[in-house]
Amino acid sequence: MSLDLDAPAVTPTPESDPRRTTSWLPGRADIRYGGDYNPEQWPREVWLEDIALMKQAGINLVSVGIFSWALLEPREGEYDFTFLDDILGLLHDAGIDVDLATPTTVPPAWFWSAYPDSHPVTREGLTLGRGSRGMVSPSSPDYRRAATAITEKLAERYGRHPAVVLWHVHNEYGAPISDDYGVHSVRAFRAWLQTRYGTLDALNAAWGTLFWGQTYGEWTDIDAPRVSATVVNQTQRLDFARFTSDALLACYVAERDVIKRHAPHLPVTTNFMSTNCPSIDYWKWAREVDVVANDHYLAAERHDNHVLLAMDADLNRSLAGGAPWMLMEHSTSAVNWQPRNIAKRPGELARNSTTHLARGADAILFFQFRASRYGAEKFHSAMLPHAGTSSRIWREVVEYGAELGRLAAVRGSRVEARVAILWDVESFWAHDLEWRPSVELDHRERIVAFYTALWNLGVTVDFRHPHDDLSGYDLVLAPSQYIVDAETSANLTSFVRSGGRFVASYFSGVVDENDAVPAGGAPGGLREVLGLSVPEFLPLYAEQIVTLDSGASGTGWSDDIVLEGAEAVARYTSGPAVGGPAVTRNRLGDGTAWYVSTRLDGADLTAFVRGVLDEAGVDVPADRVEGLEVVVRHGDDAEFTFFVNHSDADADVRVDAGVELLGGEAVDGPLTVPAGGVRVVRSPRG
Repeated sequence: MSLDLDAPAVTPTPESDPRRTTSWLPGRADIRYGGDYNPEQWPREVWLEDIALMKQAGINLVSVGIFSWALLEPREGEYDFTFLDDILGLLHDAGIDVDLATPTTVPPAWFWSAYPDSHPVTREGLTLGRGSRGMVSPSSPDYRRAATAITEKLAERYGRHPAVVLWHVHNEYGAPISDDYGVHSVRAFRAWLQTRYGTLDALNAAWGTLFWGQTYGEWTDIDAPRVSATVVNQTQRLDFARFTSDALLACYVAERDVIKRHAPHLPVTTNFMSTNCPSIDYWKWAREVDVVANDHYLAAERHDNHVLLAMDADLNRSLAGGAPWMLMEHSTSAVNWQPRNIAKRPGELARNSTTHLARGADAILFFQFRASRYGAEKFHSAMLPHAGTSSRIWREVVEYGAELGRLAAVRGSRVEARVAILWDVESFWAHDLEWRPSVELDHRERIVAFYTALWNLGVTVDFRHPHDDLSGYDLVLAPSQYIVDAETSANLTSFVRSGGRFVASYFSGVVDENDAVPAGGAPGGLREVLGLSVPEFLPLYAEQIVTLDSGASGTGWSDDIVLEGAEAVARYTSGPAVGGPAVTRNRLGDGTAWYVSTRLDGADLTAFVRGVLDEAGVDVPADRVEGLEVVVRHGDDAEFTFFVNHSDADADVRVDAGVELLGGEAVDGPLTVPAGGVRVVRSPRG
């Protein structure tokens, strides 16, 4: 038996690595405000103008160098740091701190000429060309070597530079592509598989290769799961997704460790895209960054996009373990890559930014400071638009910088939640593969639906991995937990037995970590906690509606349910499961587990969620104002209540004694939050 291990390792350093830094950015106590700055696109006289405008806007942090590899290393092994020396000096003299990036998202032209086999290959076999960004085989040893070499030079030169308070590795790993099917990735995948399984016998068993005669006798026989005549082994595809996330993470870790040798006192991060990059397991990545940073852009055409914004912010806070995190990028107005790039309306810049701040971000940054005049993003909004300082956007940028100055006391306070939603990227990968029982199965749709119901009820939410300690929550929801392994099963069962409330939606507990159906079928590892079995899935026709005796109705899905200790809270009155249980409740130990076997939406889902919250003892605000987002951050001796009004009407609320920080006035009783406006009240803790 032969094994080709001529590939870079993809095992990240452990969380306990003593080189990791856990502190926030050093220096000032303000909320960090700023954005990406690309001075290489402009002559030096524009830099001086920009820096003066940054000071006017209250900007105190800019990200520099993200796309500058070709300038810093114009030929392999030849370095020129003239422009970076100059701009860092100017920014430092102006009192503006720097998030210094490694430029490894865009290799220079000389790299592609010298190492053409580093081009990524698609699943269909197409080799992608140059001229874009974020498009290198992460397993290419030449890319790893070149990337760590430029990072070493940067860290040597700027590791102690007084302007630099944060290091920023690469840019948006996994975008615009993540998986690579080229020769380097195939070799690295084989090495990853040997580490995971040890033997081919174990791999063959996990992949179920006896099905369709796929058994492997040599490691070198294993390829990446390319497009084939029909559906490719689904466990192989799941493992390739795991491998891809790890391969990208290994690139980050390699550069991070170079930086840490020269700047151990500074935090290192990279920018996530937490709800919008399905190819990366950010739970693993969060353990490897010193500060969680995220890029978020509105789904412009969705009228409820502020709810998705809140969900994204809550996930980032959760990835950070509740610690302060950074909004590394968002837009002042329209982006340039959506089908219809809807511009933000007056006040929306502040509302969007403040929602992130309310949900735990202590840094509010944009892409980018000055709008580019050429290239793919010339129509992307910026802090300083093409229209210049006479524009509405610039006025709002300056106004918001002043507002953040009045909110400095918020920094370091934390959001507390009693409800959690399970977010399991590996389960999502498996869930979304081909040949599932219905095209209506959509893991993200169910998570968004349950999250929206909670948002509409005014309930703050954390996200958790199913292996996490859940004991601090009163209610845990699993809107889409397709994979349930032994650890997840034991964790959720223990949570309920100990008094927790748990909700699972349909098509949960269907397979184990190898995408294999367990003995007895669904809901697999959730069978004990839910107190039922599902002998047969009963997906619905398109547009079919089933009714429940509770008065609710469902679409998309139903189950044939056999009760094994659970009780039927609602039964079907129509559809293929007519007369059978539709919503169930199982009492186990001191807790309760619910199962919802059809797609409830809108008022029906909200009513169900409210009932479970009541049972769990989670308060729902009685005076909830539609469209008004209310979030509390808790400090050591003060609480900060954020009111963000997403509606077109003024919202009147009552607050206890405190100070409204944006206006500076004392409040005790009525407070008006203007249409589209924001208010933040500081009050004593408790």
